[in-house]
Amino acid sequence: MIIRKLYKFENAHIVRHCTSRRCSRSIHGHSYKVELLFSAPNLDRGQMVYDFGLTKGMIKEFIDAFDHAITLWRGDDPAYIADMKKWSERWIELPVNPSAEQFARTFFLLIDRVLKQTKMVNGESEVTLESVIVHETDTGYAKADRDDAYNSTMGPTELDTIIFSERVKEEWANPKMFDELLAGRMFVNPNVV
Repeated sequence: MIIRKLYKFENAHIVRHCTSRRCSRSIHGHSYKVELLFSAPNLDRGQMVYDFGLTKGMIKEFIDAFDHAITLWRGDDPAYIADMKKWSERWIELPVNPSAEQFARTFFLLIDRVLKQTKMVNGESEVTLESVIVHETDTGYAKADRDDAYNSTMGPTELDTIIFSERVKEEWANPKMFDELLAGRMFVNPNVV
């Protein structure tokens, strides 16, 4: 069975080397929608694939990190990157160009890692992230599944190459959340009362 959770955020970027001049030469923003599709072979004690309430923690915080932020590509001009970091408190630096396709891959890698490092406590059965769909506009989206996310020919797949600004991290319930995720810390879903 598959369930879907939708998130929304506002973000700015430049997608260098794309075909259209507006996209590749001008900072611009989008009202993004991100769909996460989860599956499990069985239902938990609440007869659900995965309680939507559990997605309000780390998963939501990682996606919200991109809200009202600028996403930068590490391969861009160093002077541009420095200026954006100078004038914006909220930024994320990726090892890949911030296209909808790479957003979908990045979110897949982050959320997949969260699930793998989460101890389930309500009888959840092998909860898996099936795919991530990133809507950049109402008429266009990119969808990444496991094969896409871990395909190194599409760009780096190492999470430790992502940098979140200090301001973004300060806004998380646990400012060390990303460092702990990278270090392999196991997280525990709350008990159902």
